[in-house]
Amino acid sequence: MGGYAKLNYMNAVYTPIESEFSSAEQEQAYDRWLSEKVAASLAKADNPQTPRYSTDEVMRRMDAIVQAAQARHASSRLA
Repeated sequence: MGGYAKLNYMNAVYTPIESEFSSAEQEQAYDRWLSEKVAASLAKADNPQTPRYSTDEVMRRMDAIVQAAQARHASSRLA
């Protein structure tokens, strides 16, 4: 096991000081919402109709977004 215990965060019980939720109901509602979002994302990823992008394409698009934001920022500082 390499000296590390396997942690199961999904079933962890927190004291009110450690919990980010104000109630058990709020935590359960969040868990349901998150599970639904993950399931929807996995279904979309498994759909053959979902567009696929290479890493190079994603980086090209992100570079364009960053450059546009930098240009907007630079022009707003000049005004």
